[in-house]
Amino acid sequence: MKEKPNSTRTYDEEGFRRRAACLCVRTADETEILLVSSSSSPDRFIVPGGGLEPEEDAPAAAIREVMEEAGVKGTLGRCLGVFENLERRHRTQVFVLQVEDLLEEWDDSKSIGRKRKWFTVPNALEELTVSKPVQCNYVELLRKKDNKSGDGDSGSGGNVAVK
Repeated sequence: MKEKPNSTRTYDEEGFRRRAACLCVRTADETEILLVSSSSSPDRFIVPGGGLEPEEDAPAAAIREVMEEAGVKGTLGRCLGVFENLERRHRTQVFVLQVEDLLEEWDDSKSIGRKRKWFTVPNALEELTVSKPVQCNYVELLRKKDNKSGDGDSGSGGNVAVK
């Protein structure tokens, strides 16, 4: 697991680590997702995301994390929900980000050699089933057509407990 120097982990009132992540999509039809190589298993790909810093809200953390891990800029869209990982004791608020700019170099590409790759939704699910099964839940919610009418409210995707 990548640990950043001088980083402070933040926790909610129930002792869960607070995290944010983005499903980065190439186009409005949301048929392709950008995944990044895992810092612990570079041949595997995962959804970019990480911990909230003190005084940072989830949308700001999500934007910061995709810039650091994937080298992308874009427009933050709806929240898919808050995903609870009971085993690791963290809660991740997941957003959709419409990618508008791909940087040639970014923080993690330089510091740890992180790569990024576009996947179709079915291929992303296949990859995540092996590398990060918990993250398949994010992609499944993205695929639900009725969820696309969400207004970005943090409750639009509901809470999902994942063991």
